[in-house]
Amino acid sequence: MRKLIMWNVITQEGFFEGTKNWDLSFHGIVWGKELEEFSLIQLRSADMLVFGATTYKGMADYWTNAKEEEGEVAKFMNTIPKVACSSSLVTADWNNTTIVKDAVSEISKLKKEGNGNMFVFGSGKLSESLMKAGLFDEYRLCLAPVFLGNGRLLFHEGLPYQKLKLLETNPLTTGGIILRYAPIGKE
Repeated sequence: MRKLIMWNVITQEGFFEGTKNWDLSFHGIVWGKELEEFSLIQLRSADMLVFGATTYKGMADYWTNAKEEEGEVAKFMNTIPKVACSSSLVTADWNNTTIVKDAVSEISKLKKEGNGNMFVFGSGKLSESLMKAGLFDEYRLCLAPVFLGNGRLLFHEGLPYQKLKLLETNPLTTGGIILRYAPIGKE
């Protein structure tokens, strides 16, 4: 069975992007060789990526036009199977993408059909729906050493109570910390 894993870079106050879509400038604070290698390790363990509509559009635009220096990451991003969860998307032109309308039921089915990891990158609204349905097997966050002041929170009021078990901490030389948690009962 596949594991569904959330991956996000967040600020000290829990923002995963600034006030506008794709305002991710604070990611540069933690980016470096260590985080690049961690990203590759994650992609090598994955057999599917899952996105909400907004994140899908942004990722597709970026990675289909990726520059040569993006190398191995771009290769993974452009070839791995992808799921775009959206009730409004009609077409998905990014290589190897399937559109699903009912994210919770479809992701539940997809988890049972493979044994690699499925990663949700960004996708705040989708992540909230998947959290409420209890579908995440792991949360991976890179805590950036910055207070952004305002932006879009990753975790909102109304999420169900869920105790977490710390699986790993990995401090980066950039000052960021990668945190891995599993919901208790899903280790």
